[in-house]
Amino acid sequence: MSSSRGGYHHGDLAHALESAAMQLIAEKPAQEISLREVARAANVSHNAPYHHFADRNGLLKAIAERSMTDLVDAVVGAVEEAPDPRAAFREGGAAYLRFAVERPHAFAAIYDPTVCVPGSPTPAMAALIDRLEGVLNDITAAVGLSEPVDAVSVWGMIHGLGVLSAAGHFPLPAALAAQANAVDRLLAGVPAPS
Repeated sequence: MSSSRGGYHHGDLAHALESAAMQLIAEKPAQEISLREVARAANVSHNAPYHHFADRNGLLKAIAERSMTDLVDAVVGAVEEAPDPRAAFREGGAAYLRFAVERPHAFAAIYDPTVCVPGSPTPAMAALIDRLEGVLNDITAAVGLSEPVDAVSVWGMIHGLGVLSAAGHFPLPAALAAQANAVDRLLAGVPAPS
């Protein structure tokens, strides 16, 4: 693909555009990112994004899917590195919280109901949602809590802490301390699975 900037050719336009979009979302909300801006950041012609995205909403869906992939990878990585189920329960939640605070625009893109319509996600997003919910259900069951009610309660609490902290209502260390305290209190009355 030739750009308007001196004939630069792209071997992998899709990857270049998505990478440029992810760099932009690190600095600003997804709703403020345009296809033209992504083209400029990827150093391609302003029409090049239309070869990969049908429209701006297609771009926003790609940003949400890439962001969700990163979030799920962070949570799964934290869970897999934990020495036991209770530590996995704590660390998975802490990874979710950190992502929400450290990458607030990416986090917001994931949960934007105009992009990822509740009950009607893209196939790629549906698979990612299933993976995240599966990990959450697995670690909830592994620590002896009943699912799915406990899984939804815990996810809601951690998500809320992330949103509030990302919005500046309290710093990340306070959110992490609140999450750890809530998890410890929740698990205090639950016998460890044998």
